[in-house]
Amino acid sequence: MKKILFFCATLFCLSIADAKVSMPRLFQSGMVMQRGKTIPVWGKADVGETVTIRFNKKVYTTTADADGRWRIDLPKMKAGGPYQMSVNEQTIDNIMIGDVWLLSGQSNIDVTIERVYPQYTQEIDNYENSQIRLFRVQNETSTHGVKEDIRPTNINWKPANKQNAWLFSAAGYFLGKRMFEKSKVAQGIIVNSWGGTPIEAWISEDSLKTCYPMLIKKLQMYQNDAYIRAQMQANGAANQQWEAILNQTDPGYADAKCDDSQWPVVNQNDWIWRGTGSVWLRQHITIDKAHAGKPARLLLGTLFDRDVTYLNGKQIGQTGYQYPPRRYDIPEGLLQEGDNVIAIRFINKYGAAHFIPEKPYMFCFGDDRFSQNPMPQDVIPLSQQWLMHVGAEMPQCPGGDVSLQNQPTTLYNAVLYPLAPYAINGVVWYQGESNTGNPAYADYLKKLMDSWRDRWQEQLPFVIVQLANYDGRQQSGFPRPITPQVDPVNSGWAQLREAQRTAVKADARAELAVINDLGETVDIHPLRKKEVAERVALCFDKLLYNNKVKLSPEVVSTHVSDAAIQLTLDQPIQEGDLYTFEVCNNGSDKYQNVPAVGRGNVITLLYPTASQAPCLKIRYAWKDDPKQANVRSLNGLPMSSFELKIK
Repeated sequence: MKKILFFCATLFCLSIADAKVSMPRLFQSGMVMQRGKTIPVWGKADVGETVTIRFNKKVYTTTADADGRWRIDLPKMKAGGPYQMSVNEQTIDNIMIGDVWLLSGQSNIDVTIERVYPQYTQEIDNYENSQIRLFRVQNETSTHGVKEDIRPTNINWKPANKQNAWLFSAAGYFLGKRMFEKSKVAQGIIVNSWGGTPIEAWISEDSLKTCYPMLIKKLQMYQNDAYIRAQMQANGAANQQWEAILNQTDPGYADAKCDDSQWPVVNQNDWIWRGTGSVWLRQHITIDKAHAGKPARLLLGTLFDRDVTYLNGKQIGQTGYQYPPRRYDIPEGLLQEGDNVIAIRFINKYGAAHFIPEKPYMFCFGDDRFSQNPMPQDVIPLSQQWLMHVGAEMPQCPGGDVSLQNQPTTLYNAVLYPLAPYAINGVVWYQGESNTGNPAYADYLKKLMDSWRDRWQEQLPFVIVQLANYDGRQQSGFPRPITPQVDPVNSGWAQLREAQRTAVKADARAELAVINDLGETVDIHPLRKKEVAERVALCFDKLLYNNKVKLSPEVVSTHVSDAAIQLTLDQPIQEGDLYTFEVCNNGSDKYQNVPAVGRGNVITLLYPTASQAPCLKIRYAWKDDPKQANVRSLNGLPMSSFELKIK
């Protein structure tokens, strides 16, 4: 009998030891928790299990409910740390209390410190701060409802330094740095983004099903797991077969001794190849004695779409898609005095293979070669002339990617829902490129903000980063040179910027970061992410700390006279002649450019028939790439593009 009792007691002790309290993966050593707000801590445990949190010399206790869920709300705290938290048998170390920011959207959030490094080499090289902590949510989708937690990862909360930030969001890194400099408290940066994704993937099903039933039907098409598996397997097999045939039939022209003497010459700024398959370009370049044998970096701008690049027959780099800058490091000893050969194998599945103009194409030497700004004597520019030969022409690759990340609600379910109710200070939404041309975007954006606030049960402040200037014709193989848009056009990018502007204007807890001067005509991923972060920070300054902060100028009233239209702004602007204003009469879609001048806080449009029109429509900066738009506040912030009616 004693043995039986001893055995039962042992089993009881083992069951107690095996009972494990779990928390979401955000709760890890090095985490930052939000100051000045109630801090929810939650998780799972055995039904009825007692959960005890010890934190900052206090003890908090609760019991897991009938579903095994538990939650304890820690009281508001001031900034400080580091602290230790114990949750039953688990311990979380090095916790800071400060400000936590959630950054979400598509690829312009994804753009890494590695990508923008040449813009800010000294700053990145020389900066580290253990009070700025970085957390990257791993990509995942769900077509079958919400998930309880995000995907596991070995990348936890990391302090900000060059190594940890190298593949982290540049916008997030610079936002954390700027907000720390302003507040001197710890900063937690949570990045949760996925390149190329549309806004509807980030909105809850409940928010979409009433007004957009077709989107829900689209989601239901992808709720058949057998179909998804079969489609993905078929696509993978088709791609493998396509690549195998390509490689078997492409003779290859990487060898430095390849006879290219009869190849035709093409100019990279006036060259496109609309075939499918592979095409080779070669260039001979003379290296002087001073640079022969030295380590170097080859800058090949940006190419469409894929490339494999060789130097003197040796592969020095490859890039699998169109957007990343080609920066290929050349080891010591590979460059020889005299003739050297660069060979680029373009691989093209769609569109037109081409170089992207206005990007750097050169060899860089010396210790400053990574900055793209070395001493003049350490730069050898490439020629714009290349020798061309088709490698292997191929048929279109069959199949189509299911791209679950682009389907409605799939990202809300998998990577947004599980983050709440982790206490955060504000949200940055930097997205829109994948929704240009969608007339419903303003409503989508409202639904996104509402559904996220509903999930957090809090009126979260949002900063919406407006689309930057960019001319999409560059990526489509449009014949060179591309002339700037001067005459009025129907711009899909301007329409989406207007949707962003109007959605923010209707929301008292949102602000708009205008960046129509920070983009690049030829690059959908502009590199000036520090400046983007500064504008986002200014918006949070106004939303959270000081409502007197002046952001981009806005029109607050209008007046029509016999000879002109006057727009009164909310602040003074830089004075002088102003450009990209357009006017049309009601009932007409034909806009015309009109001259304008700025004085004080008034813009005057010289439109002599204004008073004769019963209704006028005015547009500003209504172009994909409004290079000439020049309305700026006294502190240099640009005015948003807009469209308005005057009765």
